[in-house]
This record gives sequence, structure tokens and C-alpha cells, in this order.
Amino acid sequence: MMKIDFNKNTDGLIPAIIQDATTKNVLMLGYMNQEAFDKTQETNKVTFFSRTKKRLWTKGEESGNFLNLVAIKNDCDNDTLLITVNPVGPTCHKGTDTCWEEENTSSFGFLTKLEAIITDRKNNPENQDSYVASLFRKGINKVAQKVGEEAVEVVIEAKDNDDKLFLSESADLLFHYLILLQAKGFTLKDVEEILKKRN
Repeated sequence: MMKIDFNKNTDGLIPAIIQDATTKNVLMLGYMNQEAFDKTQETNKVTFFSRTKKRLWTKGEESGNFLNLVAIKNDCDNDTLLITVNPVGPTCHKGTDTCWEEENTSSFGFLTKLEAIITDRKNNPENQDSYVASLFRKGINKVAQKVGEEAVEVVIEAKDNDDKLFLSESADLLFHYLILLQAKGFTLKDVEEILKKRN
């Protein structure tokens, strides 16, 4: 059973960090007492103790933008909760996805940064110094051909024992695939949605 130190602060409240279970983005911060914690577990909808209203407050009780409970974790000092949720609609009362006015979208780390660079090259195809821009200038057939060539090279290296070369060719394949996705008007997010539906 989870041990939570609600008595650490004189008001009996502890911070509850709310994180999207899918995107891993932090959505908001609220406060819970024992009663709010119990109600959250009972209803599977995140409930806080509102310090301004001085009462329990289930997120979404007025707006319909509920935070459906996925899991609760306690920190190492037993006085802060990390609550993962599936949000229904925007989380912030101002209508934004998060209380930091950020979009609650998936991030693929460096690949997301790379996608942004590819987008820039796609939007500026006249850039003579850019390999990516040159591919976009040559058209979809050339981009698709490059993906095919890189895929063959990955298969060839997979049958060999040079792991460094295999990983290098794999990086080339992924890079050119990201270019092909954008040449077709898509991003990794679109592929992720299909994989999620198949799960």
C-alpha cells in the first residue's frame, strides 16, 4: 500500500504533478489531501483540494475536461505525487493543453528537432547549400528512390558483422524516410497514430 505523508505540511496538502500518460508532457500542478487522493482512486478522475474554493474539486466537473486516472506514483520522500492521466480536452482553465501554454503533442526527442530542420528545408527549397532542399527540388520520385537505396544497404549490412556500418546505414535510412514522409505531407506523428490504433 502506498505510504503518503500528508502531515509533512501543516495544511495537510501535498503537490500532485499531472502528466499525460501517452506524451509524457507535464500538464499541471495541483494539491491533494487524503480525501482528494481517496476520491481520485475511487472515481478514476483526478480530484484536488482547491486552496481558493476550500473544497474538493474534480478537474473537469464544470468544463467536462476530466483527467482520467492511469497511475499514481509517490516520490522518494512520500510527499509528492506523480499522476499519469489520459486528459479529456485542454487541461488549463485558460483553454490551453497545459498550464504552461504548450501543446500536448508527442515529442520524439532529437528526431522531432530533425523533422523541424527538414520542414525548414522543404519550405526553402531554393537553398543551394542544403542536401535536403536539393532532394525536395528533384521531386518525390528521387526522394522515394533514395529511401529504396538506403533500405537495400541496411539489408546488406544486416547480413554482415560490421555493427558500426549497419547503424550508419540505418541512420541514413531513417533520415531519408523522414524526408519522404514530409514530401508526402506527413510526419512521425501520423505514423505513431496508426501504430497506436494497431496496438
